[in-house]
Amino acid sequence: MHQDIERILLDEQEIQTIVARLGQQITEDYRGKELLVVGVLTGGVFFTADLVRAIQLPCTLDFVGVSSYRNTTESGELVMTKDLTLPVAGKDVLVVEDIVDTGRTLRRLMELFQRRGAASVKLCALLDKPAARKTDITADYVGKQVANEFLVGYGLDYAQQYRNLPVIGVLKPEIYDTKP
Repeated sequence: MHQDIERILLDEQEIQTIVARLGQQITEDYRGKELLVVGVLTGGVFFTADLVRAIQLPCTLDFVGVSSYRNTTESGELVMTKDLTLPVAGKDVLVVEDIVDTGRTLRRLMELFQRRGAASVKLCALLDKPAARKTDITADYVGKQVANEFLVGYGLDYAQQYRNLPVIGVLKPEIYDTKP
């Protein structure tokens, strides 16, 4: 275990079990539809890559970059860092994210895809943290509901660190809590 991790929330096997379950559910729900999977960079890249391999039907894949943290733990202004390269008009869009916290960023992103003419827009999140929610948004597919703790690993980061951990763990508070 990494020295900055207080405890492991999900190990590698638990993550893969969740991914397989979600992939099977999405496969069943989108059979016969034109699915466009949109991974949210950068945190969602690990989950998105594993999830599309677990979806057993044709789909297209694109990524969007959005940010609202800027090396802090508080969600702020939404910044689009990379737009889609594929059109969403007429497609069934599945937004894939590592975690739903406040929901502000994802709500704006999903509304954008709706304005661009997507046939449908749904959300798949590996983790859902309802205690942190600041807006009305519900993920259509959820891997695991989690408590309001600072999580890192498997794409989740603090100040761009810890993304490459193969597990998801609770970050020790002394790492991110720099208040005197």
